[in-house]
Amino acid sequence: MRLDISELSVRYGAVEALNDVSITAKEGCITAIIGANGAGKSTLLKAIAGLVNVRAGQITASGTALVGKPPEARHALGIALSPEGRRLFPELTVVENLMTGAIRRTDRDQIAADITMVYDLFPRLKERRPSLGRNLSGGEQQMCAIGRALLSRPKLLLLDEPSLGLAPKVVSEMAHAIERVAKSGVTIVLVEQNSRLALSISSDAFLLEAGRMIMSGPAKDMLADKRLQDVYLGT
Repeated sequence: MRLDISELSVRYGAVEALNDVSITAKEGCITAIIGANGAGKSTLLKAIAGLVNVRAGQITASGTALVGKPPEARHALGIALSPEGRRLFPELTVVENLMTGAIRRTDRDQIAADITMVYDLFPRLKERRPSLGRNLSGGEQQMCAIGRALLSRPKLLLLDEPSLGLAPKVVSEMAHAIERVAKSGVTIVLVEQNSRLALSISSDAFLLEAGRMIMSGPAKDMLADKRLQDVYLGT
């Protein structure tokens, strides 16, 4: 699924969270959205998913206009969000949390196959499948949140800060899993404060600052950009 956003603006009261933002996410590729905390990255994903009202602009997914469609209609088109903070059901097991992602599906055999696919992607989840959400580590919760989104069989996967608060080893495992999902043909829009990580696994990237798009291009070029290194990459 290809994503095109044109001149998008979102307000929270008097605050302009996004102002005239335009991005493109190519089908089957990882597109990074980077920037400091409060730059509008999460708002952008919420606008795509239909969780905030759009003041102006257009969002299209493979030619289908999304603005005005409710979240459930966008989900039915193949758009899934793995939110910041994971938001698992704490009293449900790993398996039960994963199954909430397939709540609209009736193809039981394929659901079982997709759960096996998630366990292959995140072997730790298979070991922890009877554990309650509240008893999982931060990394395990993040794996489960992404797995839950994958159980809806998305064509477009929105990932909001998947590496936040995770140990370096887990971050590396997460990055590898995200790359595998993209290679399977799923389009991924990745929001990350860890700009170096995001740029290292993405095809294209967009830099947000105070709700405005100030830089874009191939991720490898942005990773090598001296200005970006000085301000955002901590070098």
